[in-house]
Amino acid sequence: MIAFVLAGCLSTMAQTTDDMNRMEECRQNYRTLFGGEALTGQGTDPEMMDILQKFIFGEVFRTGNLTVRQREMITCITLATLQTLPQLRAHAGAALNVGVTPEELREVMYLTAPFIGFPKMLNAVATVNEVFKERGISLPLDRQGTVTEETRHATGKAIQDKLYPGGIASAMKGLPADMGKDVEQFLTDCFFGDIYSRGALDLPTRELLGYCMLTAMEAESQLHSHYHGNINARRTPPRSRCRLPSSSVCLISASRLPSRRCASSRKNTPGAFLLKTTWCACPRSPLTRRGWKPTMPS
Repeated sequence: MIAFVLAGCLSTMAQTTDDMNRMEECRQNYRTLFGGEALTGQGTDPEMMDILQKFIFGEVFRTGNLTVRQREMITCITLATLQTLPQLRAHAGAALNVGVTPEELREVMYLTAPFIGFPKMLNAVATVNEVFKERGISLPLDRQGTVTEETRHATGKAIQDKLYPGGIASAMKGLPADMGKDVEQFLTDCFFGDIYSRGALDLPTRELLGYCMLTAMEAESQLHSHYHGNINARRTPPRSRCRLPSSSVCLISASRLPSRRCASSRKNTPGAFLLKTTWCACPRSPLTRRGWKPTMPS
């Protein structure tokens, strides 16, 4: 009987210790990111803010082996993808606070263009530029382009071949009116040539961020190829779990080769599983919504 009582007490003490560690870690992470205090009990919705802050900054933030800089770049690109611009504004400042350079943060925003389109990318860039101006950071920033009109295709093709050996022609099968050739050239010249070749971010970082965007968009058919692209960019499977904040949490582990089941769609997605709230609206691409699914390399 005494043993049972002691076991119960120890369990309660352990839970209390875990809760206290979670709260303290939440406060420390929040100070580092935003320079303010978490868990203040103030504002219009103090209970929900306590739940949110403890979970994100006390639990999710310590999951995996990503650096704080990587976590904030992932956070910013996900918020840009979802167009949650007020939160992007806050986390753009947090990214700068933890050592992400203005050039890196700008490239994170530019990287969204091929995924969500230029208009939404411009929304995100404008939001981040407001933060730059408030910090006294002169605009425009230093140029990061590395290609010319004459070299963009060859440079893009080299990057594309490294990430996706054999090209992506098979993925274009099924598009109407021979559009596949045009789309393939757009991807090679603009996506890989103009954008992926830019400075400030290395290739593995770009592929990791791209995978996070696709997860937030529920672009399941593209996740398979970009899973392999992440491995090819590093030449070894990345052992990392990535936090996507706001209304979704994505845990990515590319070292887990067996498929994980996607909670939102009940379809197998290699190396990833998505925990997301039911009110999160993440649009898929028009082609995917119409039922077109490209054939990706196995």
